[in-house]
Amino acid sequence: MAISDHADNAPAAVAPPMPPLVQPAPPLDAGEFRRQGRLVVDFIADYYERIDEYPVRPAVAPGFLSRQLPEAAPARPEPDPLAAALRDVRDLILPGVTHWQSPRHFAHFAATASNAGALGEALAAGLNINPFTWAASPAATELEVVVTDWLGKALHLPENLLFSGGGGGTLLGTSCEAMLCAIVAARDRKLAEIGEERISDLVVYCSDQTHFSFLKAARIAGIRRGNCREIPTSMKSGFALSPKALRAAVRADEAAGRVPLFLCATVGTTPTAAVDPLGELCAAVSGRGVWVHVDAAYAGAACVCPEFHHAIAGAEAVDSFSTNPHKWLLANMDCCALWVRRPEALTAALGTNHDVILKDPAASAAAQQDGGVVDYKDWQVALSRRFRALKLWLVLRCHGVEGLRGVVRAHVRMAAAFEAMVRDDARFEVPVPRQFALVCFRLRPAAAAVGEKHVRGDEVEPNELNRRLLEAVNATGRAYMSSAVVGGVYVLRCAIGNSLTEERHVREAWSVVQEQATVVLATARTCTDERGVRRVHCAEIDADAPASVPPPVQMRFPSSQS
Repeated sequence: MAISDHADNAPAAVAPPMPPLVQPAPPLDAGEFRRQGRLVVDFIADYYERIDEYPVRPAVAPGFLSRQLPEAAPARPEPDPLAAALRDVRDLILPGVTHWQSPRHFAHFAATASNAGALGEALAAGLNINPFTWAASPAATELEVVVTDWLGKALHLPENLLFSGGGGGTLLGTSCEAMLCAIVAARDRKLAEIGEERISDLVVYCSDQTHFSFLKAARIAGIRRGNCREIPTSMKSGFALSPKALRAAVRADEAAGRVPLFLCATVGTTPTAAVDPLGELCAAVSGRGVWVHVDAAYAGAACVCPEFHHAIAGAEAVDSFSTNPHKWLLANMDCCALWVRRPEALTAALGTNHDVILKDPAASAAAQQDGGVVDYKDWQVALSRRFRALKLWLVLRCHGVEGLRGVVRAHVRMAAAFEAMVRDDARFEVPVPRQFALVCFRLRPAAAAVGEKHVRGDEVEPNELNRRLLEAVNATGRAYMSSAVVGGVYVLRCAIGNSLTEERHVREAWSVVQEQATVVLATARTCTDERGVRRVHCAEIDADAPASVPPPVQMRFPSSQS
């Protein structure tokens, strides 16, 4: 009662005055979309026409962009805001971009681009649908079913991974997502057998060459850090995972009362593109209920060519397989295809059936009549999803399987030519055989010995010299490569795969390497006296910016008006 009296005597709340109504420009207007769309398309086309003129990697320091932009978003748009923003992209953003589509970018496995891929992205963005269930967009769902089977057949995947063979595929953003979904499915299937209280006993297996995202996915899925087995590989085996070592690790865990859960095999490891022997690895864990997943993010695309089918020999025994069409099949970022042999294991772990809003009575009736529909929300972690199938479908329509084979074969030929040039220079070696379109190379220890000695004594240390060589090459702006350390050996990586790369770019990149090797070796010689002992001042040289290495080229950014 007191509360009621208090409320009756309280002063009435006064609503704040409404601000004056300002009519905004329509966010979607067909005529304006045509005008602005031409601006963006012309901007991108101009960028690609002159991308070869840009230094591949920017010479900027952290914070360079935030110092040039306002601290807060504009309250109101400026006149012709898109044109103004594009000028800022040209003048502020591009100087700080690493140009992934540069024909001189050899550092990472490529993110290939194509007209069809880019326009497919634009088309999907324009439609802007969210196909989380069949009912939410039937055509989008069914196109994904069709296109994942198309791609699986093009890659010569086993029939049991395709919808047509009882399995099925989906399109995600990255292989990291694919691995997480597969681990969660394997985890829930296993815990249904042994009891959820034993999650701490689950063990996962990979090699020391497996991408770090696998261990990250395992931790997210609740696997203890101490139960993640990274099995050592060796130069002798080409850094492939040994079935014998895997079998021994699994048996040791079983003897200790732990439960083997999951094996991640790789076709095309990141450091050297090594290929794990799928058939033998599956045989090593056969009968133990271990889920075998194949991470073929990079090299899976090569299987579009018959000459590379051997890389996935034995895949008919795996439980899941993923590859990234955005790496080598012209699909533009982002696009990862995941296939599973038993989709019900995936949907049992990731499915949701509690939200009435998402249910469609008509779709449910159709599913009962036609034998079921796919709700892709149950194949992934998130609810919302992109219409990636449209982009991949356009790429396959516009290039065809033969066109994709031509892309892969051209890059492999260029990589073989680069490898031959490396082997022709006596200062260099290729410590691991070229795989696909990746060449790992380095200055020979003998070349390093001419330069300098290790600080611990007379032991030759070429790793540091090769590290300096990579820094010198990248500092030129004329080529961009990366490195890996395998078996204790530091190697430079030249990964050829960009859509715009031609043979002349590969030859020029090798010329840059040779030029900088001469400079780095000469610098090292000046730091050695007649007895081969390093002078003290040489240790004081800034290894990150050797004085004899030319400074980065002056960045020139072509005007979009020129």
